[in-house]
Amino acid sequence: MKLTLKKNLSPIMTYGFVIVAFIIMQSLSSAGMLTRSVSGYLVPICVYIVLAVSLNLVVGISGELSLGHAGFMGVGAFAGVVAAACLQNMVDNDLLRLVLAMAVGGIFAGFAGVIIGIPVLRLRGDYLAIVTLAFGEILKNIVGNMYIGIDAEGMHFALDAADLHLLDGGKMVLSGPLGATGIQRISTFFAGFLLILFTLFVVLNLINSKEGRAIKAVRDNRIAAESVGINVTAFRMKAFVVSAFLAGMAGALFGLNYSSVTASKFNFNTSINILVFVV
Repeated sequence: MKLTLKKNLSPIMTYGFVIVAFIIMQSLSSAGMLTRSVSGYLVPICVYIVLAVSLNLVVGISGELSLGHAGFMGVGAFAGVVAAACLQNMVDNDLLRLVLAMAVGGIFAGFAGVIIGIPVLRLRGDYLAIVTLAFGEILKNIVGNMYIGIDAEGMHFALDAADLHLLDGGKMVLSGPLGATGIQRISTFFAGFLLILFTLFVVLNLINSKEGRAIKAVRDNRIAAESVGINVTAFRMKAFVVSAFLAGMAGALFGLNYSSVTASKFNFNTSINILVFVV
């Protein structure tokens, strides 16, 4: 009885802590008691909380070491920036446009997670860590060599600046190594707070579900899990893709918090920082 009550109260206490922290910080901000520097850190703090919680789904719950989380963050960041630019003239509400951009960023990152997860999740231990590191760097370099522009005819894509031809009045959104420039900054602390709650809702419900118990069974004893009919690769894939999806949403929130973002930001060092938060 006590164990069940504690299990039910734990998520509520987690949500409550996040809500109380948001109210306190929002009250201090409204009262002008936060410096400009501290206020500028609020959105990145929300981003890294989401990244840490999502990576913990792979490292802590699945028991696998992934070193390419920044790659999914980068995919989500640039997909979200491009989506927000495309929706700028169609969706007037900044919060709605931000939510749609985060959804697009999450979908693209989740798709990248599926592509990477198919070959990677058949590996174990150090091999898995090395390959996820490699894929993270590959994603960063792919994004860093893309050119995307928008004009009256729609969105244009190229892998060489010389191949991208925009009509008069067109706007370059992604400029290869220079990254995304001229971004309309629509990220807010409130949106970051909502994303944290959404992430906690997804992760906590997954952990406490039938799938979550299967994922933890694979982590604790792979052979025993296989012996009772659990598809090890499939359940590891679920955790990996959900983690990538949430990282993509966090990346979109991060990208739309700055006027310019380059692919070099989402490198190996960023993946290590996120892993340190989890540890």
